[in-house]
Amino acid sequence: MEVLNPRSVLVTGSNRGIGLELVKQLVEKSNPPERIFATCRDPEGPRAKSLKNLAAQHQHRVEVIQLDTSDPSSIQAAAATITERLHGAGLNLLFNNAGIVKPSTVESETPENMSEVYNTNVIGPMVMGQVFLPLLKKASQESVLKGMSCSKAAIVNISSDCGSISNVLGWDIGQVLSYRCSKAALNMLSRCQSLQHAKDEILCVALHPGWLQTDMGEIPEILRAPTTVEDGVREILETLARLSEKETGTFVNSDGKPLPW
Repeated sequence: MEVLNPRSVLVTGSNRGIGLELVKQLVEKSNPPERIFATCRDPEGPRAKSLKNLAAQHQHRVEVIQLDTSDPSSIQAAAATITERLHGAGLNLLFNNAGIVKPSTVESETPENMSEVYNTNVIGPMVMGQVFLPLLKKASQESVLKGMSCSKAAIVNISSDCGSISNVLGWDIGQVLSYRCSKAALNMLSRCQSLQHAKDEILCVALHPGWLQTDMGEIPEILRAPTTVEDGVREILETLARLSEKETGTFVNSDGKPLPW
């Protein structure tokens, strides 16, 4: 059975939902990473209370760091801190989870909303990949593992089946134009990253986490997601353990099966 065993992990948007549950399940593994960098925009705000409590319980493994993926200077500052904390080691797993959605239709979408959503959902992961590339390369170069894996060096971009041009998941439920377009663009970014970083054996994948019971995944009193965030993240981590060079540059479901672009 494949095992997910990265020494260091960075998770963006880790103050709630999928990001928070990722940090929780990673640190509670029988073989947890040595360092988990749990980032969010406002670590001192009320929405980060659960994350701060979790970090307090695991002080030697979980560190909460301020990082706003829509602000390149914030990304640079976080990278400097994380580089220092790693004491010369590389970063094994970059989990680009932070994302936003703004309700809209084809008729009501605005340039301002489109720009804001793209800035977080596409430009943010692009800059994250650029800024943390030296640490990912270092992890890959120093690993004794063969081929590609999420235990060695990987960029996992949380995408959505809503961004699949073939599937256009849930159109009748919500058009969310800027969100769909941003996730389609994120899929292309993931593909481009995989082509560029193949020589360094850095795995790059776009992953649809499934429809989970999170703040973003539900509309109160109207829609109830079918899967708990706990079960969804458990499946995601099992899938990450299995990914290899065969999946780099692909768009996969939470169970690892390929999704159409």
